[in-house]
Amino acid sequence: MLFLERLHLTHYKSYETGAFLFSERVNAIVGENGSGKTNLLDAIYFLSLTKSALTSQDALAIQHGADFMLIDGVFSRYEAAEPAVNQAKITNDSEESQLSDSISEATVHAEPSAGPASLRSSQITISLPRGQRKVVMNDRKTYERLADHIGKFPVVLIAPDDTDLIREGSDERRKFFDGVLSQQRPDYLSDLLQYNRILDQRNTLLKQFHERHYTDEDLLEAYSQPLVDVALRLHATRKSFLQEFLPVFQEHYAQLSESRETVDIRYESEVDTDDFRKQFWLNRHRDVAAQRTTLGIHRDDYAFEIDSYPLKKFGSQGQQKSFVVALKLAQFHLLTQEKGHQPILLLDDIFDKLDDRRIARLIHLMKDGTFGQVFLTDARPERTQSLLEASGITANLIRTT
Repeated sequence: MLFLERLHLTHYKSYETGAFLFSERVNAIVGENGSGKTNLLDAIYFLSLTKSALTSQDALAIQHGADFMLIDGVFSRYEAAEPAVNQAKITNDSEESQLSDSISEATVHAEPSAGPASLRSSQITISLPRGQRKVVMNDRKTYERLADHIGKFPVVLIAPDDTDLIREGSDERRKFFDGVLSQQRPDYLSDLLQYNRILDQRNTLLKQFHERHYTDEDLLEAYSQPLVDVALRLHATRKSFLQEFLPVFQEHYAQLSESRETVDIRYESEVDTDDFRKQFWLNRHRDVAAQRTTLGIHRDDYAFEIDSYPLKKFGSQGQQKSFVVALKLAQFHLLTQEKGHQPILLLDDIFDKLDDRRIARLIHLMKDGTFGQVFLTDARPERTQSLLEASGITANLIRTT
């Protein structure tokens, strides 16, 4: 079982400083809107994936007026049989001011009820000085490549803006599936980074050719061939992955919707032809005119359908919410299979954004052990406490101010 044991923040977004100890199971982060609940959740995401879930610019993670930000946390994993956690009631007020060595072991550092279990811990530190590159360390050893960290401590985030996957363009959908694959398959992440690097280089070359009214086809081919090679590998991986992902996703959707309708995901790619290499070469003059690469894996899309119709146009708000929750639950399921342990689950503001049926489904999965460590946020602590207590779930309550 993987869990985040503790976390310390310095100048991270709204946190000048913050120190937190966490339960191995359910952690409810409660407080008024604007008190830092989502930022705390985002710090956990950042610690796992070396980037924010909310913005693509690392510099925005540094608190306004500060010169740097620091995230430091300890991930732990039981190597032997999973311990039985003896939790009796919801633990209140575990915020920074009340953290001490006297915090109950039954709440935060529960010991196995029978037989010793080996606990292996890793201290992860991410530092970002303003105007410089971020540094990620594992037990005080700096990663040479950030990609080597991705997938070691997997997380799945379910957030209010997840329906952007449906409403927005293909970039959002590619980003989602690339994120799933990158945590699950390190080779895929390496190929994706290589593709994006060559693509940028080729696009720069195309702009130069356009500006100079001259094309060096041999030089262009030197970039085109490796780009096509990586594109074909990425396409094959995406295609085979969707075949694995789709039935798991459809099963979760059926459970959320009580099998009222059928859903599907179709992978759409220009690379899915027998003569893509030839088409790519014949397209070079168009690329020069456009000053960018107009064919390739970077233009892929995933079509979301409900009862054979586009979900964006014909799906209700409830159906769209069920669709994205089912996507995230399928991601959780496959990561668990791949890693041999559950990812950490982050649930941002779910009680406000989901209806009673979907909330009941997620709470049931918390209770039956499907999920490992869970972090959820809510602006109404009494609602969280009531829902969890009614289901017999013990939680560590963290109040933000």
